[in-house]
Amino acid sequence: MSTITIPRKVTKGEELVIIPRREYERLLKFPKRKKLDSGLREALEDVRKGRVIGPFSALKEGLAALKRARPK
Repeated sequence: MSTITIPRKVTKGEELVIIPRREYERLLKFPKRKKLDSGLREALEDVRKGRVIGPFSALKEGLAALKRARPK
C-alpha cells in the first residue's frame, strides 16, 4: 500500500479524509437535509439554550419538577 504524507501546513491542522472519486460523487447526490417542522425546531432551540429539565429516575420526581416549573 502506498503512503502519502500531507504537510500540516496544507490541512491547517484539520483532519483530512481521502475517498475515491466515485464515492465522493455518490455523496454529492445524497439528498439535502429537509426542513424541520416548527415544533422540533423549537424543541432543539430550547435544548441549546438550556431550557430543559430531567432526566428523572422516577415518575414521581418528574411530576414534582413539572409542578415546580409551571408558570404562575
